[in-house]
Amino acid sequence: MAMHKLVVDDFYDDSFKLIAVHCRLEDYRLAYLLNKHLDLNLKRQKDDLDFEYFKSSYSIFQWENVSQYVTWHLVTNVCKKEEDSLYSSGTLFENSQRVLKTFNLIPEYKNVDYFIKISNEIDSVNDKLILNKLHQIPQIITSYSIDPVKLKSKDYLIF
Repeated sequence: MAMHKLVVDDFYDDSFKLIAVHCRLEDYRLAYLLNKHLDLNLKRQKDDLDFEYFKSSYSIFQWENVSQYVTWHLVTNVCKKEEDSLYSSGTLFENSQRVLKTFNLIPEYKNVDYFIKISNEIDSVNDKLILNKLHQIPQIITSYSIDPVKLKSKDYLIF
């Protein structure tokens, strides 16, 4: 009987650009400003990114530009959830206190509020031009490019 060996290379291609955005706006407001200034059509996805059995969830906006073979994603990096605190006061009647916990999609960049992921099949996106347009939006504090190859948790950006 002949044996066939299937060699599987890495299916996931790291051909995307990643831009970090520092901005205190709500996610829908930032998506509106990006649509307006960058001529995009970002729309909120029906399902959020959920990790660790709904421990944290991150909103995601997407637009697929079919004519230029480019897919744009805007994803939040910060998830704040209110949970019950686990402490024992040693008294007969316990006080239940709520604690606000913060989770990050990419823990290496805890101060970043949003990420813009640009996946393109052909290298047609000029990230310098995009950064210049982002710097012209007054509500954005700062934005800069990140090398996705150097990220330890780049698997979280596969969606």
